[in-house]
Amino acid sequence: MSQLAGRVCVITGANQGIGKAIAERFAAEGAQLALCARNEEKLRKVENELTQKGSEVLAVPTDVSDDTAVEEFFRQIQKRFGRVDVLINNAGAFDGGRLDQVTTQGWHNVIGACLTGAFLCSRSAFALMKEQGGGRIINIGSISAQRSREGCAPYTAAKFGVWGLTQATALDGRPYGIVCSCLHPGNVRVERRVDSGLNSDAEPMMDMETIAKVALTMATLPPDVNMLEAIVLPNEQLYIGRG
Repeated sequence: MSQLAGRVCVITGANQGIGKAIAERFAAEGAQLALCARNEEKLRKVENELTQKGSEVLAVPTDVSDDTAVEEFFRQIQKRFGRVDVLINNAGAFDGGRLDQVTTQGWHNVIGACLTGAFLCSRSAFALMKEQGGGRIINIGSISAQRSREGCAPYTAAKFGVWGLTQATALDGRPYGIVCSCLHPGNVRVERRVDSGLNSDAEPMMDMETIAKVALTMATLPPDVNMLEAIVLPNEQLYIGRG
C-alpha cells in the first residue's frame, strides 16, 4: 500500500533539487501534491512530469518570502484539497562572501527564502492543521545550522534560525497534534553544484534521492512520534570536528 495515499503534501522550492526529489518520492507513494517555487517555467515542468505519471498536483508560482503570496498559495490549497497533512519547507537561497562583503540585498534574499519563508508557510499550515486535528511540518535545514564555514554568514544565520523555528513550532504544535522536525543535509549533488562544477571530487557528495528517502521516513512516522532532528551527510564529509 502506498505510504502517503490520500494525504496532501505541500512542498516549497519544488521546481528543482531536493524539493523536486521529495515531490517525486512522495508522488510515488500516492500523495496529493501542492508545489510552489519562484521559477514558474521549471515548476510547470515538474507539474507536467508528475501529472503525466498519474499524480494529482497543484502548482502555484510563489515567492515564499512574500506573506501575501503565501496566503494566496494556501488559499488555493484549501480550495483544492481542503487540508494539509505534510508541509516540507524546502525553499531557500544561497549568498555569501566575507562578512564585510555581504550586501544587504544578499542578506535579505537568503533570510527571506530560507527563514521567513519557512515561518510564513508554517504559520499558514499550522492554522489548517490545528482545525483538522494535526499534521506534520518538516523543515529542510543544513549542517551549516550547527557548524558554520567561512564566507557563509547569511546562509548560516538563516539555517540556525530554521532549527530554532523548528523547536518553537514543535512546542506550539503539541496541544494540537502538530509535529515539527528538521532535516539537516550535508553535501548534496543538486543542479546548482553540477552546473557550477562544484560536484567534483573535492568534497564527497550524496544524491538528492537520499534526502527524499529520509524525508519520507520522517513524514510517515506514527502521528505520536517525532524525529525532531536528522543529520544526513556523506560519511567522509568533513563535519565532526571541521573548522
